[in-house]
Amino acid sequence: MSEAADLVIILITGAENPKRLPSAFFLAATAAAAEQKVVMYFTGPATELLAKGKAESIFPMEGGKSVADFMKLAEDNEVQIIGCLQSLELNGMTKDDLAKPIPMMNPSAALPSLAAAGRILTW
Repeated sequence: MSEAADLVIILITGAENPKRLPSAFFLAATAAAAEQKVVMYFTGPATELLAKGKAESIFPMEGGKSVADFMKLAEDNEVQIIGCLQSLELNGMTKDDLAKPIPMMNPSAALPSLAAAGRILTW
């Protein structure tokens, strides 16, 4: 992360609370569409959402869109997705389990850049 983000969303919520997830991605996508630099840092249980097939299998509303659809909305609006390297192990994952290659950072490496953001939200 070279340039300070306007908005950082530290996503902690994972599959345990699917109804909370769409709002984080809507907010990120909306800010990015308004030409703000937005970063989402997935840590703790949220890291599991980055695994192959996981986000596609979670539906916040029966018959509705999957979490993967909400993530795609954010990515289509150029929201930068970063994962917590330490949380991979916490969730029994390795980089090979990720649905796609994304930057992975330990908290000690990520926090200085994340803290430089104009606004930080924890979700």
